[in-house]
Amino acid sequence: MRPLLILLLAFSALARQVSLINGVRALIAGHDFPAAERLARTYQTRNGPTPELAASLSWLARAALEAKNLDQADALAQETTKITARFLMGQKLDDDPWLPTAQGAAIEVHAQVLAARGERPEATDYLRTQLKQFAGTSIAERIGKNINLLSLVGKPAPALEEKDFLGPRPASLAALRGHPVLLFFWAHWCGDCKAEVAILANLRRTFAPQGLVVLGPTRLYGYVAGGEDAPAEKERLYIEQVRKQHYAALADVPAPLSAANFITYGASTTPTLVLIDRAGIVRYYHPGAASEAEITAQIRGVLRK
Repeated sequence: MRPLLILLLAFSALARQVSLINGVRALIAGHDFPAAERLARTYQTRNGPTPELAASLSWLARAALEAKNLDQADALAQETTKITARFLMGQKLDDDPWLPTAQGAAIEVHAQVLAARGERPEATDYLRTQLKQFAGTSIAERIGKNINLLSLVGKPAPALEEKDFLGPRPASLAALRGHPVLLFFWAHWCGDCKAEVAILANLRRTFAPQGLVVLGPTRLYGYVAGGEDAPAEKERLYIEQVRKQHYAALADVPAPLSAANFITYGASTTPTLVLIDRAGIVRYYHPGAASEAEITAQIRGVLRK
């Protein structure tokens, strides 16, 4: 077969895969779940079980969960897991671009279904089992996030790894007992993180006189601007540039630099915000951006205790 024809066929196959995922997501966003499922099932009939199909089914599972159709959500999650299991027998999870999306979502949906049915301890046990199975993969942080959503609030805050850092040297959480502490997990590529800077700067001005301490953990991702692969030292220099440009209002906030912290706190979503009270107990755990009013209410609640 001619090289050009091979290239065209490969491109056509990739386009079909991407169009499936995008099509399913677009129909879900348009609140047409039946059409989204028909699209996935038509693809399934023509192509059989593939990683792309598993990713599509995982999006359907999330949509069913959001609609509180628990049985349907769980059935789709289980179907997704069965498909991913076929491919994981011969390769690693992160060898394929779609398998982490599919497997991570399937685990998340099944755990949330268990919790919604009142089986929170079972959900937490299930997630911890999955975390052991997928330790060292790209979905470990996501699994950790779901464990923390179910169990972290009201528990002692896990220690942070602090040996590497940007900005001032961070104090340990143990040394900060007696102060409320707000953890702001951020990433150099994260637009929502940059948008949160003004909010955090305002919160520091308001509550630092009452003892609030802000720490900004971040991590290396292996790339810099434009997704260009980068060794650790190059990426570190790039993060420093990002801090100077977009985080100037938080320049004196210590930034522990560690992937382990992101796994411990399940910070697969950035930003992730964690508020710890004076006794070192987690009182607020929030993956994603939060409004100034919401965070203010949480801090005031901690300060009143």
